[in-house]
Amino acid sequence: MRVLIEADGGSRGNPGPAGYGCVVWSADHQTVLAEHGQAIGTTTNNVAEYRGLIAGLEEARRLGADEVAVSMDSKLVVEQMSGRWKVKHAAMAELHQQARALASTFDSVTYQWIPREENSYADRLANEAMDRDQQSNVADPPAGAVAVPPAAWTGNQGAPTRMLLLRHGQTEFSRQRRYSGRGNPELTDTGRRQADAAASYLAAGGGVDVVISSPLQRAYDTASAAASALGLQVTVDDDLIETDFGAWEGLTFAEARERDPDLHGRWLRDTGLRPPGGESFVDVEERIQRARTRIIAEHPGSTVLVVSHVTPIKTLLRLALNAGPSILHRLHLDLASLSIAEFYPDGNASVRLVNQTSYLA
Repeated sequence: MRVLIEADGGSRGNPGPAGYGCVVWSADHQTVLAEHGQAIGTTTNNVAEYRGLIAGLEEARRLGADEVAVSMDSKLVVEQMSGRWKVKHAAMAELHQQARALASTFDSVTYQWIPREENSYADRLANEAMDRDQQSNVADPPAGAVAVPPAAWTGNQGAPTRMLLLRHGQTEFSRQRRYSGRGNPELTDTGRRQADAAASYLAAGGGVDVVISSPLQRAYDTASAAASALGLQVTVDDDLIETDFGAWEGLTFAEARERDPDLHGRWLRDTGLRPPGGESFVDVEERIQRARTRIIAEHPGSTVLVVSHVTPIKTLLRLALNAGPSILHRLHLDLASLSIAEFYPDGNASVRLVNQTSYLA
């Protein structure tokens, strides 16, 4: 099915109170199939424009479309999505990646710039959303209260995709403190008990919508225990696999240092270096960024249990914190530990929890 999307976004102040609107039309531009408008707090015009596009693509996907033609009066968004302009601003890069990931789920997507007067339907939806939001905030606050816009002190806007980041349980390699990357050791008896304890804890809390796992057995088995307790299925994402340690696979820290003393020392300081036959932490970050963007695009506003390994989880936390590479060596994550990161549709993120293990006691 082919559909037409018209999307718009605006900010009264740039940055200021903002909102977006989108409308999905039939291929002949005669029937409105879906429409949506939403206020998104204080942000810029460009962020609002991207949010409108993302909402339109989400509506088209919900309708089962396979071909999409997008029209917008934002030259920046149209040119960036068409690949003719580079994306330089960090906030734009996050939203651009999210939109690209959504677009990749269709057989084809085209982008066309139109004058503002031809985008009046989406413009109206955006302005109506901003008007409703302003009207809802005019009531006097209680005596003594300080009026603060929602999320104003963090800058985060919209409903986040919450990622519950669960490290797999113990294996024989982890018990012996050996490099364990693409090898596939099974969970030990202790590891299975850890997985069951984490599953019981997650099931008691509830609220998980999706379970996604690394393809390696130790992570998949940990994920399966949780999914069974939650009444869900496990989806495998190959990008969540552990670092490929190459020739160091199965070696202890001391054995790897003895084998390649110079390289091992430099590798600890340089995230761009690769173990012999392996991948660097920069390589890992590239695919974890892909996984994060895909998860956010496919599960907006949802709570997603991500079961993976120490480096991918540290990398997701690093991305959420917008931290430098040194954090990879400063974060400690126990086996079967739980961390929580939230990724917002405006490109912001927050970390709620790191390395919880109370349920393992």
